[in-house]
Amino acid sequence: MDIPIEKVKELRERTGAGVLDCKKALETTKGDIDKAIDHLRKTGIAKAEKKLLRKTEEGIIQTYIHPGSRLGVLIELNCETDFVAKTDDFKKLGKNLAMQIAASNPIAIHRKDIPENIIEREMSIYRTQISESGKPDNIVDKIVEGKLNKYFKEACLLEQPFVKDTNLTVEDYIKENIAIIGENISIKRFARFRIGEDA
Repeated sequence: MDIPIEKVKELRERTGAGVLDCKKALETTKGDIDKAIDHLRKTGIAKAEKKLLRKTEEGIIQTYIHPGSRLGVLIELNCETDFVAKTDDFKKLGKNLAMQIAASNPIAIHRKDIPENIIEREMSIYRTQISESGKPDNIVDKIVEGKLNKYFKEACLLEQPFVKDTNLTVEDYIKENIAIIGENISIKRFARFRIGEDA
């Protein structure tokens, strides 16, 4: 199928994917731009998965100060090369992630970063809430596990719904950017400050 160059340009502008990838996606989807976007997202995330093991030793410290200057975020975002760290796409990613942290107040990047005593405290609260219902232990265990998973989706940055597109998690959003930028990307650390809050 012969794909008009205008369609390839439109798809490139909307996704940031390479010209050849856009052309192939449009050929695969018989010129349907919306389906081509979905196709690029799926193949891009698959390619991104392969890059996740590569070292990320370059990057930026990105800031976000909420209007009114009473809430601010610092985030260290890493990539593989100094060249990518200087690009506008990478800086925009850093800004969006800092805004995410400002809006959703995660306590950790990954599940494994949450201290064991906090997880045990949450589980104890859930178990106490449910045990009074008279349900069997195996059902209580499943409900506690479900509530704990819900807690992780609120507390862990990578598992949160991305504030600018709640169909994606933050991890999905980063993987899409890995696919577009072509390098592995990782969040090393972050700090969120609000006037009046204890450190």
